[in-house]
Amino acid sequence: MFEAVEELLVEHAALEERLADPSVHADQANARKLAKRYAELTPITATYRAWRQAGEDIEAAREFAAEDPDFIAEIKSAEARQAELTEDLRLLLVPRDPSDEKDVILEIKAGEGGEESALFAGDLLRMYLRFAERTGWKTEIIDSNESDLGGYKDVSVAVKTKGTVEPGQGVWARLKYEGGVHRVQRVPATESQGRIHTSAAGVLVTPEAEEVEVEVHANDLRIDVYRSSGPGGQSVNTTDSAVRITHLPTGIVASCQNEKSQLQNKESAMRILRSRLLAAAQEAAEQEASDARRSQVRTVDRSERIRTYNYPENRISDHRTGFKSYNLDQVLDGELNPVIQSCVDADAAAKLASAQQN
Repeated sequence: MFEAVEELLVEHAALEERLADPSVHADQANARKLAKRYAELTPITATYRAWRQAGEDIEAAREFAAEDPDFIAEIKSAEARQAELTEDLRLLLVPRDPSDEKDVILEIKAGEGGEESALFAGDLLRMYLRFAERTGWKTEIIDSNESDLGGYKDVSVAVKTKGTVEPGQGVWARLKYEGGVHRVQRVPATESQGRIHTSAAGVLVTPEAEEVEVEVHANDLRIDVYRSSGPGGQSVNTTDSAVRITHLPTGIVASCQNEKSQLQNKESAMRILRSRLLAAAQEAAEQEASDARRSQVRTVDRSERIRTYNYPENRISDHRTGFKSYNLDQVLDGELNPVIQSCVDADAAAKLASAQQN
């Protein structure tokens, strides 16, 4: 069943030998690449060896059982163990997203619902910031446009890991399922009659690109500077420090007005632009990347949603996986793992089913 794993075992052993060679570490970039692949293969090889050992245990128990019926229980135990390892190995062999360990830029945009939608966008921002804090990630708000009541018309956040990432635990691996339209049902702060309203906010998640991954030519960029806008007060700049960058070949636009200096805003806008260009390139080049992003924001419309946050019932529902729980207050405080895990599990099951068909 797992004949191909033998090749992975050979690759794993070769990587182990290469990483033990001090000369390999003279090239740090190459050493990191080798170490990353080694880390990916380690759980596969360990599980496969345990699966193979379970098979040998079954055969041994059957031989003993022929003479001593007491060993029949050992057969059942070993078979159960092998069945469990078979499923574990199947999941480990599911094709992985090459971007799983990347950091991300997460954008939240208010949609239908006016000020209420902007307030909900602010609630989503706080939810993701708290989730990142609980997970041990770093966050940086790189652009924001606040509404009059303290919500956000739109906001962009960089989310990064602080150190070594375990396979499947990178920022993109967990947050890529958040892309889409999020719908809220509650009594708005602006509602005087106590009626429940429905509004929506859109979330777009893209893996953050390194400069070497996306080649951007200066001649392909149009850079406009303007005076930043805001709800008022000292946060509104009095100089043209806000920056908007347009990538002329694709028409992709990124802007930033949060920083005080034009140079800082330009650097932040370039980070957003690179991540959008990378996502666009992946979507054009790989059908798999297109599938992964298909559920993300097209139009921030109440009818096109991936998740509903129902305040009166304290309920959160994910419409892609069927996940439902009645601890919305805790989820909004950053306890997002169960919701995200339902998406991870559904994605793995779909990939596994596809691999079995092929």
